[in-house]
Amino acid sequence: MRAAILPLLAALAAPQPAMAQVAVADSGDTGWMTVCALLVLLAALPGLMLRHAGQTNVRNALSVMTQGAGVAAVISLVWAIAGYSLAFAPGSAWLGGGGNLLLANLGELRDGLTVPESAFVLFQMALALFAACLLVGALGERARLGWFLAFAPLWLLLVYAPIAHAVWSGGWLAAMGVMDFAGGLVIQTTAGFSALALILIAGRRREPSDPGHAPVLTLVGGGLLWVGLSGIVGGWALGATDDAATAILNHHFAACAAALIWALLDRVLGARTTATGVLSGALAGIAAISASAALVGTGGAMLIGVIAALICRIGAGRVDDGASTFAIHGLGGATGVLLLPIFALPLMGGVGFDPAITMSSALVAQAIGLIIVALWAMVGSAIAALIVSVVIPMRIGAQPEADGLDMIQHGQQGWDFR
Repeated sequence: MRAAILPLLAALAAPQPAMAQVAVADSGDTGWMTVCALLVLLAALPGLMLRHAGQTNVRNALSVMTQGAGVAAVISLVWAIAGYSLAFAPGSAWLGGGGNLLLANLGELRDGLTVPESAFVLFQMALALFAACLLVGALGERARLGWFLAFAPLWLLLVYAPIAHAVWSGGWLAAMGVMDFAGGLVIQTTAGFSALALILIAGRRREPSDPGHAPVLTLVGGGLLWVGLSGIVGGWALGATDDAATAILNHHFAACAAALIWALLDRVLGARTTATGVLSGALAGIAAISASAALVGTGGAMLIGVIAALICRIGAGRVDDGASTFAIHGLGGATGVLLLPIFALPLMGGVGFDPAITMSSALVAQAIGLIIVALWAMVGSAIAALIVSVVIPMRIGAQPEADGLDMIQHGQQGWDFR
């Protein structure tokens, strides 16, 4: 079954009208995808909210959680209005069409699958929501809530939806041979490099609060991410199958290997081994394995985790990113995308390629796809950020940043929504 996973992903095309369906929905597959969607929502709400809150100073913890909740809400609505249609409805090689605006014309089954299209919409919404919420941590302690609420939907439509269509919906990158099983490119790399662009635009914090005021919250949030993100790789098996179990096993093995290597590197580089470092390593392994979770063997998953931990640990701290969104998700996702062709080989325990595909051609396609996605994520995010900033300033003022966004005045607590 695992050898058929790439053709199955490539077959994700336009949904058919309900009356054209001849297959019957499989209740087990439908239930599985629904559970996986809920796991991803758990990773974002409350996983990312807790992790980001723990990584800020105490004066900004509630504000960053509020931003996460607000972004989740606005992304969900825009996904239903236009995001899903632009990403997955029939259209051109560059972008989906308008056939599913406001979730109209959904099929009884998603074409080629055994689940209702509504379940597919729910799962994909959770993935888009998680990717957007990653950006909140990158700008913690310096961005306005109002700016984020305006930026998030524009980012979804300009950056995320076109990339998702190009890779996952038979678009132009898929036609080039770019492969991404469960979001190493579409989610992790896109969010990571988008975060890098936003960090460069916003500038450094005046008083960085690394490593944050509440390591326990960071750990709890990271643990929820470790568990919840298994829903991405498990759900992208598109059913309750051996592929789903294999993907979740590899997800866990990559996380474990990366966690231990990150801890070891902390010691080698002269720092203390910390629980937050262990969780950071695990998340780097998870980001890297996303691209190939059901396509590689057990040993390959472990090695991908090891390599990702090495690269992400070295890259951590290069920019003022309190949540290490770029180092963990951007560099981790990019690492996994490039390693996919190597560890998918049967010699390495992977499922192999179609006879028409060579490892060299796959490596070239992955490298080109990575460069294109990283550049578009940064350029598109910068465009969206600057457009919104014309109306709503991105960064808070010097005094509110010094006081903290969780302003407490006269015994009343509130947030700067401007």
